[in-house]
Amino acid sequence: MKTTISVNLRIWRQRGPKEKGQFVNYHLDNVSTGSSFLEMLDMLNQQLVEKNEEPVVFDSDCREGICGMCSLYINGHPHGPATGATTCQLYMRRFHDGETITVEPWRSAAFPVIKDLMVDRNAFDKIQQAGGYVSFNCGGAKDANSLPIAKTAADAAMDSATCIGCGACVAACKNGSAMLFVSAKVSQFALLPQGQVERARRARAMVKKMDELGFGNCTNTGACAAECPKCISLSNIARLNREFIKAKIKE
Repeated sequence: MKTTISVNLRIWRQRGPKEKGQFVNYHLDNVSTGSSFLEMLDMLNQQLVEKNEEPVVFDSDCREGICGMCSLYINGHPHGPATGATTCQLYMRRFHDGETITVEPWRSAAFPVIKDLMVDRNAFDKIQQAGGYVSFNCGGAKDANSLPIAKTAADAAMDSATCIGCGACVAACKNGSAMLFVSAKVSQFALLPQGQVERARRARAMVKKMDELGFGNCTNTGACAAECPKCISLSNIARLNREFIKAKIKE
């Protein structure tokens, strides 16, 4: 088995939000199959710097699949061909020697390109600020058994809470919908006692903010769940729809 490969990179370069972008071709030799995709991009940027050329701008932070910053569209898939993994968890052994790899930023009107492969995902922060929290008076820690929660509900809430807000669902959706993200955030509170007080207001506020920011509508094609690196269930969208309808009726 080969330990190094050569790859041809077709990378989107764009100087700014209002500039016209284009694909630029690069070639890399001796890429370790044990290196991550981001490490391969680091290798490319090192070579560009040595040639006095401008490096490729891309986002990354934890590089452990936790933060969701490493959001790249690779060969037609958000985060690349690996299932249940972020870009930083994608390794070069997934690719063949001499393969051409196309790398793009998220494509969504709500996520404008900042530069090259980096996009502005502040829209998710605004949705979260609209209602993705609970408000209560803090005091001494309660006994662990004072708020009984069924295991099925706790497990479902935890599964929803694993959403890292990377935006892969938006990038995968033909409509640029943020329903999977919003539904995961609404679900994690709707399933727990702590989220009941603001339950109706939360659903209304987050959906309203999502619409204001220009995200598209959900048509239930399921591409979002298929490409989600944390395997967030499509059933969350059904729960969000129920929560929103109940909230509107209550209103």
